[in-house]
Amino acid sequence: MAITFIQEKKKQRYLLVILGAVVLSTLAVIWWSFSGGEMPQPAVPQIVSLPEVVINFDVLKSPQLEELQAFEEIPAFEDKIGRNNPFTPY
Repeated sequence: MAITFIQEKKKQRYLLVILGAVVLSTLAVIWWSFSGGEMPQPAVPQIVSLPEVVINFDVLKSPQLEELQAFEEIPAFEDKIGRNNPFTPY
């Protein structure tokens, strides 16, 4: 039984060393990223001129569009389905 306690202490010691290495490496990366010199300057927005938009309305006068037909209007459903009050018992 004493052997298992010693093995568990060794396992815990290794895990503690690994945890310490992970914490130290994380702190080193954070320190390196924040102390890397001067802070970068924010980007200055540049004014961009937008191109002029020209709409060609002659396309609407094409013979292909004149040949199109409108859909038929769908008639309203006239048959009564269901009950007047759906919450009344049968």
